[in-house]
Amino acid sequence: MIEPLFWLGLSLLLVATSLTAVLVAAIPALQELARAARSAEKLFDTLSRELPPTLEAIRVTGLELTDLTDDVSEGVKSASQVVKQVDQSLDTARIQAQNLQVGTRSILIGAKAAWKNFTRQKPVRRTSDRLPNNEKPPLTLREREVLRHENRRSKAEVYRANDGYNEAASWENNFDEED
Repeated sequence: MIEPLFWLGLSLLLVATSLTAVLVAAIPALQELARAARSAEKLFDTLSRELPPTLEAIRVTGLELTDLTDDVSEGVKSASQVVKQVDQSLDTARIQAQNLQVGTRSILIGAKAAWKNFTRQKPVRRTSDRLPNNEKPPLTLREREVLRHENRRSKAEVYRANDGYNEAASWENNFDEED
């Protein structure tokens, strides 16, 4: 009987020794854990004090970036409008320059023609053949009718005047038939 009690006492002694060894080994670990918990608590206090202003500053910076982006996009739009206006102005200036060039040429050609007309020798007019308008005797009604009929050509006469082309065409046809 003593033997089982001996083994029981021995096992209790071993268990107590192991628990003491674990406890001795765990005390420094627990002290480090407590120190880490205090550091974490200080960190959380610092974060709770510093994080809201930092987040507010980040939010304000985001809003300022949005405003700057809007300003830049408006600037780009206004710059594109200015570029379009400059382009239209250049097109208008080019068209006006072309019109000015045409107008200048026209003026120079007109001046040249006027100079030639002014400097050329005037033809000698025969005054004996012509009577001034007030010295001409007025035409009678019958003379006017005769002149009107003489100045008119009949359709047959008009076609006969253009007959020269048909004769050439018939001459070519005759030439082709002979070959």
